[in-house]
Amino acid sequence: MRLKFLAALAALSANASAATPPLPVPPTPPRLLVVISIDQFSADLWDEYRPQFTRGLARLGMGTVFRNGYQSHAATETCPGHSTLLTGDRPSTTGIISNMWLDQSLSRSDKFVYCAEDPLAPGTSSTSYKVSDKHLRVPTLGDRMKAAWPGSRNVAISGKDRAAVMMSGHRADQRWYWNGNQFVTDLSGHTTPQVVARANAAVAAMLAAPGEGLQPPPFCSQKAQPVTLEGSGKVVGAGTLARAAGDATGFRASPQFDASTLALAAGMVQEMNLGRGSSPDLLAVSLSATDYVGHTYGPGGQEMCLQLLELDREIGDFLSFLDRSGVDYAVALSADHGGLDLPERLRARGVTDAARVDPALSATAMGKRIGQKLSLAGPVLIGDFSGDVYIDQSVRGADRTRVLTTALADYRAHTQVAAAYSREQIAKIAPPSGRPTGWTLLQKARASFDPERSGDIVVMLKPHIMPIVETSRYAATHGSPWDYDRRVPIAFWRKGLSPSAREDAVETADIMPTLAAMLGLPLGAPAIDGRCLDNVLGNVCPAR
Repeated sequence: MRLKFLAALAALSANASAATPPLPVPPTPPRLLVVISIDQFSADLWDEYRPQFTRGLARLGMGTVFRNGYQSHAATETCPGHSTLLTGDRPSTTGIISNMWLDQSLSRSDKFVYCAEDPLAPGTSSTSYKVSDKHLRVPTLGDRMKAAWPGSRNVAISGKDRAAVMMSGHRADQRWYWNGNQFVTDLSGHTTPQVVARANAAVAAMLAAPGEGLQPPPFCSQKAQPVTLEGSGKVVGAGTLARAAGDATGFRASPQFDASTLALAAGMVQEMNLGRGSSPDLLAVSLSATDYVGHTYGPGGQEMCLQLLELDREIGDFLSFLDRSGVDYAVALSADHGGLDLPERLRARGVTDAARVDPALSATAMGKRIGQKLSLAGPVLIGDFSGDVYIDQSVRGADRTRVLTTALADYRAHTQVAAAYSREQIAKIAPPSGRPTGWTLLQKARASFDPERSGDIVVMLKPHIMPIVETSRYAATHGSPWDYDRRVPIAFWRKGLSPSAREDAVETADIMPTLAAMLGLPLGAPAIDGRCLDNVLGNVCPAR
């Protein structure tokens, strides 16, 4: 089935379709920056599927492309990753160390903090929250553009609230994201564009009907190898992304979700006249379906193949819409992180060390054993299988030291653990610099470290250890310090510029200063972690 932009939004592009074809790009900064993030789009997927792309991703691949881009930090999750894309900073500077962290000083019973919430809002929790940008410690490119040019518009459209918040920052003009039922915003005092109601009505009508499966081309059919998941017995790998009527979960893990997000972004361009004002505008678009497909089915099967080929076509439709609008635009493409394939499929393909995590490594189980060993009551440790682990605030003084020492020793002794560091070990080293390919595990942990939010212990699993045991909902994930999670593509495209394939290793924190140079936007305080990339889109980077 060939998906198009939502039929209810077709009228929005009718006038744009009749626009005069754009002239060759003038030697001036673009009027509209479009920054696209594809959630869980690893550089491994880019390398594998690039020969299959024929439309939107193929066009962006004809720009300046870095196949060795890096989310250089250790906590490769959605919120930290998106926080790097348009700030020029790593999570250690943005303050967004993970999707969720622990704040034991909170008065509410739920001590976890969601990265895009206001935890002080009455009656909220980390799972039922008020969306907020308060945790982002630094400005975004859109914030800086508005400070320099008050007439500039800063707009974000996303399948996830945290992606929209982290890419738009503190001074967004419009910010819309999917809440499970419709596109909503956390902003007040802004006029709601008419296109939002139309988009929500169109999505509701689409959800009410069954989602037909996609017809696999031969390249995808060869990937249709059923895999039985440990922990649930569910079979994946040969699906067609079909869904039942009313299945909102299935909708998220399908190209229809990205098509809807892009349709709303296109409608926003037209209704707000983005790129036609006195100052340059920014449109950030985060596409989430690839992430949900990866979590549900793993990135190595037919489902991901269908998703990516359809996404290529949908992005192609979106870029064609921008072409017809006559707006002078430039595009940057990247991702918030990559992803690890199913250990069951990896083993069948010869990756013998692939496995699901030992349940004994959960913070709850580890804390219980340590509590018994040290004669301590209470949870002792709070956290997950890997990443930030916290010592419960009830453990104090000498007992706290004993717990830390014992936990570090027990984690390090486990055959599935690559490293375990105390917060003191991480804090005492300097932030890493230079190419991200040679960083140690400790340096990667430092790039994700915030002294107010990070755990007492950071645990890193060995390569190919999947930190999911129960697989009835999600079967695969990301979040590790290994390159299958860190390495992502970074591409810059503008009409009329020559293609360039770059092999040098760069960081996603380099995207913002590169785009700022293209706009002629000086970067004053605060200083940033990233650097401007020379010879991109005709850039001449300012001296640092």
